[in-house]
Amino acid sequence: TATTEIYTLSLHDAFRSRRDAMMDLTLPPKVSDRAFARLAEINEATDAPQALRVAVEGGGCSGFQYEIKLEDKPADDDLVLEKDGQRVFVDSVSLPFLTNAVIDYTQELIGARFVIENPNATSSCGCGTSFSM
Repeated sequence: TATTEIYTLSLHDAFRSRRDAMMDLTLPPKVSDRAFARLAEINEATDAPQALRVAVEGGGCSGFQYEIKLEDKPADDDLVLEKDGQRVFVDSVSLPFLTNAVIDYTQELIGARFVIENPNATSSCGCGTSFSM
């Protein structure tokens, strides 16, 4: 009947709308298993384990740049990502720039480093630490 057809269409539209909304979710950055494993290796050689700090700052050749360093303690407003006792800190100002990003560790012929795979970046510099949005 016409009523059943309208009801079916509106249910279909509701599910599609919900699916589309779920696809647009903004999520905090993820940390890869490789990045956590490398951080664990770094911390094996120290008496006081440190966390990886990932921040976004203005500057660089593309407008923004990543700062990645080791730190002892989180700030009050930090997001703390943790696995197997290893921690990554992201400050609240940098968090919106890192929505849905992946913090990873890569080893290539030119060297090994922590990298950010950021879907929000519209372009990046060859250095790998500078990007624009």
